[in-house]
Amino acid sequence: MQIAAKAPCRVDLAGGTLDIWPLYLFHSQPVTVNFAVNVYARCIVRPRKDARIVLESRDLSTREEFASLDELRAAPHWELPLLARALEYFAPEHGVEIETESEAPAGAGISGSSALLIALSTVLNKLTGRNHKLEKLREISQNIEARVVRVPTGSQDYYPAMYGGVSAVELNVDGVRWQPIPLDPAELDARFLLSYTGEPRNSGINNWEVMKGHVDGNACIHRNFDLIAAIANQMRAALAKQDWTEVGRLLREEWTHRRDNAPGITTPLIDRLVCATRKAGATGAKVCGAGGGGCVLFLTEPDARERVRDVILGEGATVLPAQVAARGVTWLP
Repeated sequence: MQIAAKAPCRVDLAGGTLDIWPLYLFHSQPVTVNFAVNVYARCIVRPRKDARIVLESRDLSTREEFASLDELRAAPHWELPLLARALEYFAPEHGVEIETESEAPAGAGISGSSALLIALSTVLNKLTGRNHKLEKLREISQNIEARVVRVPTGSQDYYPAMYGGVSAVELNVDGVRWQPIPLDPAELDARFLLSYTGEPRNSGINNWEVMKGHVDGNACIHRNFDLIAAIANQMRAALAKQDWTEVGRLLREEWTHRRDNAPGITTPLIDRLVCATRKAGATGAKVCGAGGGGCVLFLTEPDARERVRDVILGEGATVLPAQVAARGVTWLP
């Protein structure tokens, strides 16, 4: 017997970092806009007849074993902390073997860890009979990830993994809500490229520095996030109307304000890519996630897509074969 699931990663278009509590409470109509991509995290759980715990990450080529859940809890260090923390919470009554695999490159900034936790929590939820609703699994996964990275985590990363498609995540005093944006995925597929710069980064560093500056009353950061919140709302409307010229303009504007907030979000390679692809016909570009390397999103008109792709490759970066993932977490046979 085994239980298996997969969940897609995400690309953020606008409004990122605002989804970290309590930052969104300080801005008008905060929202983040993102879409799921067919870069997946997979999880397989196999119950055992004994108490032994076996954890394995195929993409990290890492495996660790414990005689029991109690031994796992008592361990001073884990090689696979996301898996260990999830097991610590769900606490199955018998031993298990957990095998995971992520297609996201190292440090890509497309929320591979969040997708993995949604897949893992979904499987463990079924195994243990907890019967949590999907929104509760988002909360659990977000808190588990915060315990591992030891900095506050935002909510937007989990929703593409949960539901797929193109969406807005509304951030309000009364809670967080996911809203799909009506858009034919093929229209976006024809216009975006996802590049991996090959420069892993710690996703928490830039966001944490920005958050500290915001809470400490940095007027420049607060003003930039006012502008980013407004851009995210405009981005949502432009996508719904399929106004691709406006989407490209907003992507450029969002990137400008985000760089002002955290100069460390960019690198010399990213700067070269943004400049060179603009000359080749890209209408907009921005780093995915907290930046400092990882993936960069490029928006183009369909007839310029191949030219932009060639420029990205010529600068030494790679292009991931990514498309919009229409569905979120799904069961595997």
